[in-house]
Amino acid sequence: MKIAEIVSFLESFAHPSLQESYDNSGLITGDSRWECSGIMCCLDSIEEVIKEAVEKNCNLVVAHHPIIFRGLKKINGKNYVEKSIITAIKNDIAIYAIHTNLDNVVNGVSGKMAKMLGLSNISVLSPQKEHLKKLCVFVPTENAIEVRNAIFEAGGGYIGNYSECSFNTEGTGTYKAEQGSDPYKGIIGRQHQENEHKIEIIFPGFLENKIVSAMKAIHPYEEVAYDILSLSNAHQKIGAGIIGEFAEALNENDFLNRVKLVFGIKIIRHSEFRNAPIKKVAICGGAGSFLISNSLLSGADAFITADIKYHEFFDAEEKILIADIGHYESEQYTIDMLQEILELKFPTFAVLKTKVMTNPVHYF
Repeated sequence: MKIAEIVSFLESFAHPSLQESYDNSGLITGDSRWECSGIMCCLDSIEEVIKEAVEKNCNLVVAHHPIIFRGLKKINGKNYVEKSIITAIKNDIAIYAIHTNLDNVVNGVSGKMAKMLGLSNISVLSPQKEHLKKLCVFVPTENAIEVRNAIFEAGGGYIGNYSECSFNTEGTGTYKAEQGSDPYKGIIGRQHQENEHKIEIIFPGFLENKIVSAMKAIHPYEEVAYDILSLSNAHQKIGAGIIGEFAEALNENDFLNRVKLVFGIKIIRHSEFRNAPIKKVAICGGAGSFLISNSLLSGADAFITADIKYHEFFDAEEKILIADIGHYESEQYTIDMLQEILELKFPTFAVLKTKVMTNPVHYF
């Protein structure tokens, strides 16, 4: 199997266009044309993990955090980033990072955290705008069903929890085939009228090429009349953070004890107790202080994240319980998630999890 096949699958799960502007997700070292001998999943592709991959005959390391986050002017092994890159290149190890694009999908990092906690009624906490587009295409009425289905099969027509969504209007189209054309119907040099459907279907912008290719492949016209419109609507399954609910409310002590148990931690930094039940919970894996206001607006009783600064705990304003569980601790199950989705897609292929503890933070 080529590394390109694995990369293609990962990007269908969390497309690179969903990453934040500051990020560096994607293939960092290696060649996608290489045959893949095995996959090692991790949070951080540090030198110890690269050496582990070499020992386990895995020439593809799939990491959450990009080992190269900022530009490198020299690579001489003076820090952990350069050491990791040198070791990877020397041993022909490909490193693929799937970072904020994996944070920004509903079944990504925060979604995995919500699943581990047992939350239901899951949705994106802060849906992103400008990821949606709309295709409007004019089709002979007799071909409308098969063209619609082709667009659906290519990934179009999803609105929230509904699939195969479209709007259709009937009308009359006209055209006159000129010399050199091969008209579906009509006579060259004479205007033709055709009963047509205008089909309108929403799709994620990163699927545009796939959607248009699928539509054209099944469309009967030699020249297809269609429009692509960019929408400002929020995509309900793309964005930062997750919000969900417990089946039954917990008191604050039981809630924090449950968080400790699920994430295997002994210490939680948190804001002042409100002496209020916890039922609706907002979550953001990694550094999530930018979502405190969204958590408040959502009506969440608690917000679980990491890397909260001193003054940011004041933002709770006695309206929400903010719980900082640690960056690594919040994202640790991302490794399991990567292994799970890769094994599901490639059940006969070697997909391993690192045994190296990469958390740089220790507690005394």
